[in-house]
Amino acid sequence: MKFKRRTLEQIADMICGNFESDTSVFPYRSSSYLTEFFADAETDYVHDGSTRKWWVASTLETILAEPSSDPRSPPDSFLRVIETLMDQGDAQNEAGDRPKALEMLNAALARENFEAFYGDDRICYLRHTGTNQALAPQANPHRPLSAEELQRRERLEAFLEKCSEDQLIEDVLVPLFRQLGFHRISVSGHKDKALEYGKDLWMRYVLPTQHVLYFGLQAKKGKLDASGRSGATNANIAEILNQTTMMLGHEVFDPEVSRRVLVDHAFIACGGEITKAAKNWLGTKLDATKRSQVMFMDRDDILNLYVVTNTPLPAATLPPEPESDDEIPF
Repeated sequence: MKFKRRTLEQIADMICGNFESDTSVFPYRSSSYLTEFFADAETDYVHDGSTRKWWVASTLETILAEPSSDPRSPPDSFLRVIETLMDQGDAQNEAGDRPKALEMLNAALARENFEAFYGDDRICYLRHTGTNQALAPQANPHRPLSAEELQRRERLEAFLEKCSEDQLIEDVLVPLFRQLGFHRISVSGHKDKALEYGKDLWMRYVLPTQHVLYFGLQAKKGKLDASGRSGATNANIAEILNQTTMMLGHEVFDPEVSRRVLVDHAFIACGGEITKAAKNWLGTKLDATKRSQVMFMDRDDILNLYVVTNTPLPAATLPPEPESDDEIPF
């Protein structure tokens, strides 16, 4: 990825702190502190004694030339540089959430169609202003979670315990897949079951090669198992078989290309547990071709992805606003 030189120089000034010391919202960094800064960003760049601004700008250009898992997003090293630059512990001459520093950084990034923002964990992330996709370095859902992330996970888990199937789809799954970079996420008439054809929503994902894959999703609120019949808190995997077959065999209309297309893959997302017996049973009933098209997401997958991708929690999970003690004038 390549940024304009003017953008790199503006960010370099922020990293160096090349502003009036009495009003600067970025700390001044001398040669040794620049080396320390890039070490904090998990890189090996050492200042060579040359002019600080030009060295930092060239270093950022080198970082942006590194390979990225997604050619539409900057490399992980650059995302860590932005995170280090906007550390709320470095706030000076402004509030702790660094509104002035964020404004300055976004004025530079807007030229490249990116925007910086703070997540609930007070870490600064980037998102692409065109796709609204949030970018984070190596969002590994299997890594250990911090104390704040565990709190967010518990709040979402409590919501999944009491939410309806429609809330699971519209308040949890749609924001999650949008954050993961899926496009045109369309809920398929779940409330009145009209034109559903086995799927609760469909969406598309554009590969780096610009090829498009289409996904259908069937959501279940409770546990998904292989018991003889469905109960109040569980669904039988046999009910999913017909829905999955319909999903893979029915076309959807994509208005962006003005044609009907088949779903390439089917997600089965469950707000509870999907037992191994249920997965195995469905696998034996589907032929080899369709079996490779089916993917499962249970509660743990949803919770972990939600946390590591910093997806905003549903409004129902947020604590209520404190009531004002002010007297109402008459």
